[in-house]
Amino acid sequence: MTLDINFLLRAGAALLAAGAISFLTTPLVKALATHMGAIDVPKDDRRMHTVPIPRMGGLAIFIGFLLSVLAFSKGIDRELQSILLGAIVLVILGVLDDKYTLGAKLKLFVQIMAAAIVVFYGDLRIDRLTNPFGSSLYSYWDFGLLSYPITIIWIVAITNAVNFIDGLDGLACGVSCISSVNLLVIALLVSDTQVSIIMAALTGACIGFVPYNFNPAKIFMGDTGSTFLGFTLATVSIQGLFKAYTVISFIVPFLLLGLPIFDICFTVIRRIASGKSPMEADRGHFHHRLIDMGFSQKQSVAIAYLLTGLLGLAAVLLTVSGAMKAMIMLGAIILVGAIGMRVILGDKPHAKFWHHVKHGIPSASDPDGSSASAEAPHTDEEKPHE
Repeated sequence: MTLDINFLLRAGAALLAAGAISFLTTPLVKALATHMGAIDVPKDDRRMHTVPIPRMGGLAIFIGFLLSVLAFSKGIDRELQSILLGAIVLVILGVLDDKYTLGAKLKLFVQIMAAAIVVFYGDLRIDRLTNPFGSSLYSYWDFGLLSYPITIIWIVAITNAVNFIDGLDGLACGVSCISSVNLLVIALLVSDTQVSIIMAALTGACIGFVPYNFNPAKIFMGDTGSTFLGFTLATVSIQGLFKAYTVISFIVPFLLLGLPIFDICFTVIRRIASGKSPMEADRGHFHHRLIDMGFSQKQSVAIAYLLTGLLGLAAVLLTVSGAMKAMIMLGAIILVGAIGMRVILGDKPHAKFWHHVKHGIPSASDPDGSSASAEAPHTDEEKPHE
């Protein structure tokens, strides 16, 4: 497997350009957010900050990404046009939401419309998947007309999944960056030029923003950033992975986006199991649990980064070495991680972790596992922050 040096240089230039633009633009966006009154004011126990902080920082990420993609892509085909158009729609929605706090139903409707642009205008769909069981009769599953709703559900779900984890300083941006790096590596290995440039630009844009977003954050990316990042990762995973028609088309996207997917699935199931609406906000997300177990914000973010990196490494290994090695590696990661956590935590305060895992008891600060405020999965619940 050889890599074209010019290909690598162009991807590297796209990454550096996006990073520089995002880094230089963030202070301007911060000033704009302050002027517009797009400020995140802590008003409930789900928010981790104690002072008002400007949001809308995702606009800087988007500007760096967009300019880099336009500069370094060889051509803007219909698929890429649809991704950029959908992203623009969500960024506009995010800016308005960060300023005015829009209603949940309106935001969900606009997200579906953005996904529909990709599906119907860009003809970018999850239309088939390799049969992971290797049946000789059915080497892959063809979804037919079901590919349209399946693709829209995937895009909207991942868009909101990234928004769900946007609850600690640097968490969603860093996790998205790590996922982008791994997807970039895979795209380079399979010589997918288009996806490589897009992911290089997204990686660079995240890197340029995250210094302002680390704890203690100077600016939050808000829904402007979290929905944009989720949407872009969701759509590019379709473009670069689901269309591969190999075993990686079935597993790799779920590994790369494993943490956000786990969080949104666990959250929805937990709310329904407790007799609550899946649209009812609470303080039971993955990052909230880590905080309640005694970890600091920085430690919790580091754990999320580590998990995302390990899952991404398994995805890369699956791409280049085959399913068996990747599954063995993933199993080893889970086993070593579980043993390591048990040995390291021991009887320290963090050992509450094992009590929660075994008994599923909510934290003392959130005895019933929820708060009274009602928000949709894609609302300011994930804007708390950070």
